[in-house]
Amino acid sequence: MDKTYNPQDIEQSLYQGWEENGYFKPSGQGDAYSIMIPPPNVTGSLHMGHAFQDTIMDTLTRLKRMQGNNTLWQVGTDHAGIATQMLVERKLAAEEGKTRHDLGREAFIDKIWEWKNHSGGTITKQLRRLGASVDWDRERFTMDEGLSEAVKEVFVRLHKEDLIYRGKRLVNWDPKLHTAISDLEVENKDKQGHMWNLRYPLADGVKTKDGKDYIIVATTRPETMLGDTGVAVNPDDERYQDLIGKDILLPIVNRRIPIVADEHADMEKGTGCVKITPAHDFNDNEVGKRHQLPMINIFNKDAAVLSEGESYTFDGKELELDAPIPERLHSLDRFDARKAIVSEFEELGLLEKIEDHSLTVPYGDRSGVVIEPLLTDQWYVRVAPLAEPAKEAVKNGDIKFVPQQYENMYFSWMNDVQDWCISRQLWWGHRIPAWYDNEGNVYVGRDEAEVRRDNNLADDVALKQDEDVLDTWFSSALWTFSTQGWPANTDDLKTFHPSDVLVTGFDIIFFWVARMIMMTMHFIKDEDGKPQVPFKTVYVTGLIRDENGDKMSKSKGNVLDPIDMIDGIDLESLVEKRTGNMMQPQLAKKIEKNTRKTFENGIEAHGTDALRFTLAAMASTGRDINWDMNRLEGYRNFCNKLWNASRYVLMNTEEQDCGFATDAEKQYSLADRWILGQFEATVKTYTEHLENYRFDLAANTIYEFTWNQFCDWYLELTKPVLFKGNEAQQRGTRHTLITVLESLLRLMHPLMPYITETIWQRVAPLAGIETAGTSIMVQGFPVYNEANVDSQAMDDLEWVKQFILAIRNIRGEMDISPSKPLSVLLANASDEDKRRLTDNEAFLASLAKLEEFTLLDNKDDAPACATSYVGNLEIMIPMAGLIDVEAELARIAKQLEKAEKGLAQVQNKLANEKFVNNAPEAVLAKEHAKLAEFTDAKDKLLAQKAKIESL
Repeated sequence: MDKTYNPQDIEQSLYQGWEENGYFKPSGQGDAYSIMIPPPNVTGSLHMGHAFQDTIMDTLTRLKRMQGNNTLWQVGTDHAGIATQMLVERKLAAEEGKTRHDLGREAFIDKIWEWKNHSGGTITKQLRRLGASVDWDRERFTMDEGLSEAVKEVFVRLHKEDLIYRGKRLVNWDPKLHTAISDLEVENKDKQGHMWNLRYPLADGVKTKDGKDYIIVATTRPETMLGDTGVAVNPDDERYQDLIGKDILLPIVNRRIPIVADEHADMEKGTGCVKITPAHDFNDNEVGKRHQLPMINIFNKDAAVLSEGESYTFDGKELELDAPIPERLHSLDRFDARKAIVSEFEELGLLEKIEDHSLTVPYGDRSGVVIEPLLTDQWYVRVAPLAEPAKEAVKNGDIKFVPQQYENMYFSWMNDVQDWCISRQLWWGHRIPAWYDNEGNVYVGRDEAEVRRDNNLADDVALKQDEDVLDTWFSSALWTFSTQGWPANTDDLKTFHPSDVLVTGFDIIFFWVARMIMMTMHFIKDEDGKPQVPFKTVYVTGLIRDENGDKMSKSKGNVLDPIDMIDGIDLESLVEKRTGNMMQPQLAKKIEKNTRKTFENGIEAHGTDALRFTLAAMASTGRDINWDMNRLEGYRNFCNKLWNASRYVLMNTEEQDCGFATDAEKQYSLADRWILGQFEATVKTYTEHLENYRFDLAANTIYEFTWNQFCDWYLELTKPVLFKGNEAQQRGTRHTLITVLESLLRLMHPLMPYITETIWQRVAPLAGIETAGTSIMVQGFPVYNEANVDSQAMDDLEWVKQFILAIRNIRGEMDISPSKPLSVLLANASDEDKRRLTDNEAFLASLAKLEEFTLLDNKDDAPACATSYVGNLEIMIPMAGLIDVEAELARIAKQLEKAEKGLAQVQNKLANEKFVNNAPEAVLAKEHAKLAEFTDAKDKLLAQKAKIESL
């Protein structure tokens, strides 16, 4: 093996070999185990969230593969309707100066497929860099032929069952992209705005209790008053009870609108009067539905004022608009209309006041424009009938959430489920399989031929297919079964469905997880006709945040690319990457400054294994992770430690008799028997943690064993045997070294695939394992074997460790050189202590650098000593001639001064209220950690000082 661990030299060639040899494919043997990857957007690139979730999925997949399961990790990507269409539109404009309308629908779709085939595989290439052991031969795309057929089949069946319908409803409308979008695609931003208090005159000479001929409504969107169809007051509000059922004469449009009683109006908020605009506000829409108010749409698709408003009932019937919109406001953009309307209210003497107001404004996450609730014709799924079986599946335990508290989030959505708007006004996506004739009749079918056949339509009846496409969440809701060949009843569907675990984030529990459960249970049944769940477990991850606990975003310039963690990146390239495409110079300058401050030397290469191990080690269930570059560096050192330990093992075993090929005698030392027992305990604990989705505890368990028990202790304990033992003893220790290391590599493999494969290929042959044409990933995963646990050996060796640590602590406290031989006086030794001293004298003398042991009958006869304990055994080191007391006290005084100075600085910082109130939580945590560190250092130095003074 090379002297230095260099992940760049091994990773990519290893992965290529794994893929070419078909190790990622299902074996066809054992119980099936499958995971369906959450399909990333085809336009995307790998971010830390992907790296986190993919590490978890790959760890589970590799674990189950090694445990003998018939394992499938299904891979694929989502067509990402809006994102892909926007990307190709921008590319078309930049390269050809054209819009999609210049090309026409078919030619534009061809352009998208062209882009997808040449440039749409970025994220799948990056998945390979992460070591993802997915079956690439089964890769699917939500717009491929098979999935498209599944989408049409589901739409047609649901429509026939009256679970899909077309209706006029309120949606989140993006005025720039001209499409409805989902709540998940809406980004709510806190803004400073205004609250306009407007006077609405009462009709028919009616007056309020205090004699006014108007009431006051407050609104943050005065332009929507053109579509008001009512004013709500609380039925318990004594100020307005006499007005309920009376009318308002709506200014500007002179429309009579009623005052209705509704608890939506909060008596304690504002004036207690709420204007109701059912066609332009979701809450108002619910009020309007309760009171059967008309819905008046005042905006077109650009969010500009219509020349003729549109009025509808809640069942979609068109009404005559009795009070048209004044011509002077026609075609005004909504924000220009706002200014004009406020100005008119002021001229009419109806503007009560304008107040500064903090509000939350919805923006389209792709377009960056303010979203407008708009009344449009859309296709919907009736969700309520589908939700009942889906709720029951979680209640009865067919589906479990990890952590369990996310069931509450699931139920809170499912108990208040609304019909799902599934149509989008885009060109890229699954086109809705519905056709219209010239009279506006709608026909649904898998294709036009089926529509004509099933509806007895003659060839001369003109049909036009619906222009809209389906929401991408519709096709991804079918992901677990459509990827396995449904609607055909394929062998893959029978074998790998339901899948075992879904790894996802909490933010899409409703948008994706719940919809998958509903769709799957509706369409997939087992042999007994029972609805089949899509997965048995939903493992919910937290978010990966930056080191200060802030959400990573491009606008903050704190995004980290996992590939940069793997390969490294210099500072200038990192700055360019974060600021290169920014349109705002001031923001770019701020991000550049923060980047240079945080990463003054760029980012070093750490390799995939270190990144994966870091992600696993930080994966506390369901909690967000504050990314820590220091931990990544620490786990890179862990890889180095394993590499160097393996080199030590190979140097002492290659071309040596390790006791595997012959029956020659093997004598096992206490250390050999101890490490075998320690390894078995590690196997048991580590496996339990992985199977309980506690990847953090699993990583900590394997780290502790590898670094502390195997590398630091066991390898040191082998040296006296390998350098001075007889042949049988050396053979026993070599056999143990190979046995434990080979098994340890298999144990670690699911978390750290590259380094374990590389070392295993060198170590396994020494254990008599043929490695040609095979891989560690298809070897058996270690299984706990209690027969290898020698309890007495483990107890004895722990005693030896404590004895050696006691000597080392005394050396450290007294600043005695580690190489200086010491004489030891022992008092209060029990018979068990004496046996252990006798049995392990060679170990103790070698590792603690001891030249003489003396058992004392009376410790009062001992000279001035430094003392430590192992149980009741008192270990004393005579100090005469070992240290210069005055020099040692001077050294300690200097260190004490430094510790006290650091302690005072931290205490002053934490006593500063301004700092404590304004500092991020992560910064405060660091300061408290420093406080504990300086306090501990001070206490230890004072103890050392007292001990030396007593000498």
